[in-house]
Amino acid sequence: MRTEIFPEAKDRGTDGGGVAHPAAPLHPSPWWLPAGICGAVAAIGAADLLNPQYSRVSEVISRYVNGTAGWLITVALLLIAGVSAVLAVRLRRAGAPRAGRWALEAWTVGVLVAGVFPADPPGQWGRPSTADIVHGTAAVLAFLVLPVAALVLHRWLAGRWVRGAAVLRAVLGTLLVSTAVLLVCLVDVMDGPSLGVGGVPTVVGLVERVAFGADLVWLALATVAASRPAVRPAARS
Repeated sequence: MRTEIFPEAKDRGTDGGGVAHPAAPLHPSPWWLPAGICGAVAAIGAADLLNPQYSRVSEVISRYVNGTAGWLITVALLLIAGVSAVLAVRLRRAGAPRAGRWALEAWTVGVLVAGVFPADPPGQWGRPSTADIVHGTAAVLAFLVLPVAALVLHRWLAGRWVRGAAVLRAVLGTLLVSTAVLLVCLVDVMDGPSLGVGGVPTVVGLVERVAFGADLVWLALATVAASRPAVRPAARS
């Protein structure tokens, strides 16, 4: 009895030399997945522009929910949670490593909770409200687990998208480093910021934007890679 190791590739053809050609993806990437990520970035950018009174260097993105058009931040987080949930489903159907999928699902829940529970106004680090504690806990969880998902899924994604492997590797490195620096900055501001630069009390806002940006780029790249068919080695004659 023959066992098909790559059932999703059973319809792929071969040329005269026995070289396998990948079949077209069974489930093409929906256009609204990258559109959702772009929409979230646009919403955050708009919130930044509408609130010049807040420092992009010292204030984290979620604080802007208390400013002008603060609902844009909520919309952005819910969009990201939705895109992440759909990506998790696609990865499960494609047979991605289970640990990576679980980490991505944990990220999704964290972003969703962070979107539902708002952060406190800017500058209030010492005595957080209950909503801010829930928001902060969920956000930190999300920032911690997405690098795990990216690390566990890296080989699988790179194997499906060979041409994008170098970009995936670069984004993974940026994601890991920026998340580590962000955690240091978050711990610092809990007892009063002390890692400022010049007249800026803390750079946690800037570091968070770099880490969050790397998260979103990775989600977009993972969406592209997951939409591609699995590639198996050419059959030996």
